[in-house]
Amino acid sequence: MPDVDSRESRPESFSYVGRYGHSTLHVALSILVGGLFLGAVAGPAVTGHAELPPPETRIVTAAGPADPREPVEVPAELTDPEPTIVASVDSTEPAPVSGDDTLIGSARPTERSQNVKVRSGDTLMSLMLSAGIDRDEAHEAVAALRSVFDPKDLRAGQQVRLTLSPEDELQEMALDPSVVKRVAVRRDDGASFKAFETQKALTRQLAYAEGRIRSSLYKAAVRASVPLPVLEELIHIYSWDVDFQREIQPDDAFAVVYERYVDEDGDFVRHGDVIQARLTLSGQDKPLYRFEIEAGIVDYFDDTGKSAKRALMRTPIDGARLSSRFGKRRHPILGYTKMHKGIDFAAPRGTPVYAAGDGTIEVRGRNGGYGNYIRIRHVGNFATAYAHLKGFARGVTPGSRVRQGQVIGYVGSSGRSTGPHLHYEILKNRRHVNPLAVKMPSGRKLTDSQMARFQTERGRIDTLVAGLRRDIRLTQR
Repeated sequence: MPDVDSRESRPESFSYVGRYGHSTLHVALSILVGGLFLGAVAGPAVTGHAELPPPETRIVTAAGPADPREPVEVPAELTDPEPTIVASVDSTEPAPVSGDDTLIGSARPTERSQNVKVRSGDTLMSLMLSAGIDRDEAHEAVAALRSVFDPKDLRAGQQVRLTLSPEDELQEMALDPSVVKRVAVRRDDGASFKAFETQKALTRQLAYAEGRIRSSLYKAAVRASVPLPVLEELIHIYSWDVDFQREIQPDDAFAVVYERYVDEDGDFVRHGDVIQARLTLSGQDKPLYRFEIEAGIVDYFDDTGKSAKRALMRTPIDGARLSSRFGKRRHPILGYTKMHKGIDFAAPRGTPVYAAGDGTIEVRGRNGGYGNYIRIRHVGNFATAYAHLKGFARGVTPGSRVRQGQVIGYVGSSGRSTGPHLHYEILKNRRHVNPLAVKMPSGRKLTDSQMARFQTERGRIDTLVAGLRRDIRLTQR
């Protein structure tokens, strides 16, 4: 193996001399100076370490781009933009911006609403003027509302909802004339108002209650949680045939099925009609069924199809106490025995008095010891009289027609009277008869076809009531 000179075996890089005669030390110094120069121009690295520039990105140096006519692109990681303010708005619409807004996305003041309770003497105009609404604007709103609601029908206790703009301009006015109706006026796209009427959707439910009478029907019904309007209707439909002062005895019983209506949220709105009622008096059942004879005409009938109504009511007043009966008695003021030609019902002053039957007003006015007095002529040679009234109902004048159950006056103590009460008389062929004992003429009679429909309806109601009673028994176990 030939000898090799050790100087020839050292790497060339350590003994390299450039073609221009520069040694290794010169090259190293050149690289170092160039790096310092570039570092001074470009500044410190953002990430702390050197990276290759991304593709398609030009590096900007102090000398500028290679071709000054070409645009300069700055890498995103070398920029430091201002932070963007993002407004969170609960809407799909862009947030409004006005000239006064200093922050992008700030919301304009919203409309405001207020509920105003109607007091005695208030009008829609006075309510809006009190809320600061312009008089002309209020007048236009009321004029528009007249197409769906008569402002004269506004009643104390109602709620009126006013919606105003930030500039206190009326946007909407709404109220509920009844539990099932809402009316409103709203400003349209222009400056005028348009009226709207909507009907609330109600769901009909049936409720059942029963109880044993210990002292009075009223107390028994209250114990069974029967609503007062339902109790009043129950008493009313039996008032032609039952004397609630004499015929109700301890251990009698009652039962009633009635309607109740709830809104879309399941909240109670109002009570409806009595569908079926049953009084058990001294062991005798007296059921009554609601039946629509024809469109819009409803009456109550017993299980044989006999009308509960009579031509005359025995008690033309609700919730009163029988204080004096028909017959001879010692007069409380005159002091001697005298024939009492009617019956007396003690009741609070102002209690409504009803017409006992359809008829014509014969007498209306002051009548000696009777005080304020009304006499009504009915068919079949019957007449009824009402005395000691506080006053008369509007429209009740001599010669006017009245309907059974219509309010004709109010309990008072006029004439010879020791306290507020109604003195009630029935005359047959111009002779006084006992209102509690006279045989009343019957009411409406069903035709053959109506009787057939009634029997079908009675069977349906009986089945329905049996189901309700079964459900009550199960819940009580």
